[in-house]
Amino acid sequence: MEDRVFGLEGKVALITGGAGSIGLASARLLRDHGARIALVDRDPAALDAALAAMGGPAPDLMTHAADVADESSTKAYVAATLARFGRLDVLFSNAGNFGTVAPIEDYPTETFDAVLAVHVRGAFLAAKHAVPHLQPGASIVITSSVAGLRGDPGVYGYITAKHAQTGLMRVLAKELAPRGIRVNTVNPGPIGNAFQKRVEEDLTGILGRDGTAFFDEIIPMGRHGTPEEIARTVLYLASDLSTFTTGAVLPVDGGMSV
Repeated sequence: MEDRVFGLEGKVALITGGAGSIGLASARLLRDHGARIALVDRDPAALDAALAAMGGPAPDLMTHAADVADESSTKAYVAATLARFGRLDVLFSNAGNFGTVAPIEDYPTETFDAVLAVHVRGAFLAAKHAVPHLQPGASIVITSSVAGLRGDPGVYGYITAKHAQTGLMRVLAKELAPRGIRVNTVNPGPIGNAFQKRVEEDLTGILGRDGTAFFDEIIPMGRHGTPEEIARTVLYLASDLSTFTTGAVLPVDGGMSV
């Protein structure tokens, strides 16, 4: 009954940043509802760990190491997914990096370029090469952030990239709606994971106080989110529960963007 509601049985979900906590939690949940999963990540060792965490090799699960900012790598991971499963129904563009925090005059240009390459170029390339294989009813979900809804001093690469992803999503949503393909962003707030821990360690040095406690104080719900909470939103956007939802920016941030 539940699988009929979500409509994911036998469908194929391709997840970039698949070895990270949000990618892995989303893979588990989509798989629980019948989807076949292709996990893409830059780090082969992290992919091996993700595969083990999902129970090891299985007919409904594959991994592929790729640099999402590289066009030939993008073509290769899309082609590998199609070769393995024969179709593509959900693109979850989730790969990300943070960069650093610094005043504008000190912010490294190469870091700015590297952050935009992963978030913006990566999401663009994923859509460019996946869209020709998507059928009506397919869904593209892009992981933006609460950072895509606000500005904070010194976070030049990450905040700029997350705002740019929203623009990319809106163009895709308008263009692909007549084809029955939905495109939305999920915008997490601070999550209790390794990615956020690295951000907060940097912030601790800048603020001179505990970065994790700082975030908990500015989140109205008073805590970090979990990867599983983000995954449930991804499930909604990927599934038949959201058949009339496209062009949406969906904060999952404990009220931080309010």
